[in-house]
Amino acid sequence: MRRLADEKTTLRPEAVRRFVEKLRVFQDWFPDHRGRTIYGAIAYLESGEDVARHAERQGLFLIRATGSSASIVNAPDFRPRAYS
Repeated sequence: MRRLADEKTTLRPEAVRRFVEKLRVFQDWFPDHRGRTIYGAIAYLESGEDVARHAERQGLFLIRATGSSASIVNAPDFRPRAYS
């Protein structure tokens, strides 16, 4: 059984999938934002390299929390996906 803290701090494939689905319908939920460009970012403390790269392939900014700060850790050639 995973601890609750692990659920909230470790990036998992299912979390990436759910978040991308929410981005796809964001403008349906918030019609005032129609016509605006929406980008996604996902923050985490721990992740397997394959899950982080999967999130990046979905066009998400990757924000890795380290100590008392955080950094965007996408590859240099990363291009964000617009969910609009």
